[in-house]
Amino acid sequence: MSKAFTKENESDIEDDLEDPDPLPMHAKNLMTPTGHATLQQELKWLLGKERPRIVEIVSWAAGNGDRSENGDYLYNKKRLREIDRRIRYLTKRLEDVEIVDPRRQQGLEQVFFGATVTYVHEDEREVTVKLVGVDEADLDVGKINWLSPVAKALMKARTGDSIELRLSGGIEIIEVIEILYPLD
Repeated sequence: MSKAFTKENESDIEDDLEDPDPLPMHAKNLMTPTGHATLQQELKWLLGKERPRIVEIVSWAAGNGDRSENGDYLYNKKRLREIDRRIRYLTKRLEDVEIVDPRRQQGLEQVFFGATVTYVHEDEREVTVKLVGVDEADLDVGKINWLSPVAKALMKARTGDSIELRLSGGIEIIEVIEILYPLD
């Protein structure tokens, strides 16, 4: 068999696999205007700045001779594949997006997409989260995916509601104490 049709090692095979889509097939790709702008900005940067820079490095490294032992060539070729994969992912996500502006939400007394919700656990721990799109979620800053178990439990709740949150360790009761729709 020709070497052109074989993989050098397992990491090459892993590089060619697409990242699994974190959005379930039946779910809409909801996104806040801020999240949408962030993804568009990343795509623009990858296409306009990062990819051309890496292509230039790969071209330069390819001209240096033996590619099989050329670290600059191998590393940047791998980086180029990562960039192309991310560009495909972002393009796909931005094509099929439904932008929901939390500032235009009706029924501000209930929890819907884009709400910032403060709730308290049974042990009196207070938690504040913002319900955002799958690609915007960042637990470190309190942004949770609107399809997560906590977000699903909070949906349509009102201030003062007690909600059953089903966890792997059992059921926990949380109480909604504040619902806000910030202007950001």
